[in-house]
Amino acid sequence: MTKRELPKHVYKQRNGLYFQRRGWSSQKFEHEFGTPAFWKEYSDILSQKNKPRVVTSRTFHALIKSYHKSPRYANLKTRTALDYDKHLVFFATIMGDRNPAKMQRKDVIRLRDANAEKAYFANYSLRVLRVLMEHCVDLGWRDNNPARGVPELKTVKQEREPWPQELLEAYRNDCSIGTRERLVMELCVGTGQRIGDVLDMRWSDIQDGAFFVRQSKTKKELWVPILDELQAALDAASRHSIFILTNERGANRWSYRGASAAVRKVRDRIGALDYDIHSWRYNAACELVEAGCSDDLVAAVTGQSPAMVLHYTKKVRQRIRAVEAQRLRKSTRAD
Repeated sequence: MTKRELPKHVYKQRNGLYFQRRGWSSQKFEHEFGTPAFWKEYSDILSQKNKPRVVTSRTFHALIKSYHKSPRYANLKTRTALDYDKHLVFFATIMGDRNPAKMQRKDVIRLRDANAEKAYFANYSLRVLRVLMEHCVDLGWRDNNPARGVPELKTVKQEREPWPQELLEAYRNDCSIGTRERLVMELCVGTGQRIGDVLDMRWSDIQDGAFFVRQSKTKKELWVPILDELQAALDAASRHSIFILTNERGANRWSYRGASAAVRKVRDRIGALDYDIHSWRYNAACELVEAGCSDDLVAAVTGQSPAMVLHYTKKVRQRIRAVEAQRLRKSTRAD
């Protein structure tokens, strides 16, 4: 269809037809052009001319506010939403009053490069901006996404590793049995689960000396027996809430932000800033491999796919194989 075929104030955008008129809020048509349902929808919009209309100021402030009310944002995981919010606040601070419809690809690249010394922040900001500008397209404010296709900064990715045994012992020495910091560590190492699933654990999840876990990411259901170190930490824990790990008042679930901040303080004290909460999941997988477990047995505890089991344990596997190889080599020489 051409613009001449379209009725007054109707414009074709990349993702559909929109009613756009100065002083009126932009509205997307739900029905196919030319059908009776379309013409009724068009007539209904025009009939609203005597009703109060909200004029939306097309700024990043307004765009972010709209995005927060959208299904895109509502469907995010809690932790992801918190991460997105940090960057949305950043956008609102530096360009809140600007019109997102005027943003060009060169502006996106300039914004990325301005934070080049903080590559992770720059790249994550680019991802969030890409989502935000896609919402801008959905609103009919523009017909393209200037952040789409803009490459992220190249970085040297440091692979996560399990905590060395001496740092785990230093952590245990710093955090006595009965503290939340000690309990969260024993839960992560003892069950091999993601921190989000650990924070969701309830006392009622303990069944027959094991944890029943339904992983939030994979939806897998696991039954993981409790180790002695973890049992000692559980025995010393307070039980004033349905959740095992609680906030300071002991009334509700401990938040990821709260747990991360508390653990970081311990990591700082014992010199373990190179190892984070998620590295404890690596410890669990590697300890299982060192104990002689097959990949199936490792996955029975961690719930990981075969590929992820290999990824988490590849360094410890190399060491085990190297020791065995050198043993065989030595025995051959002895012969």
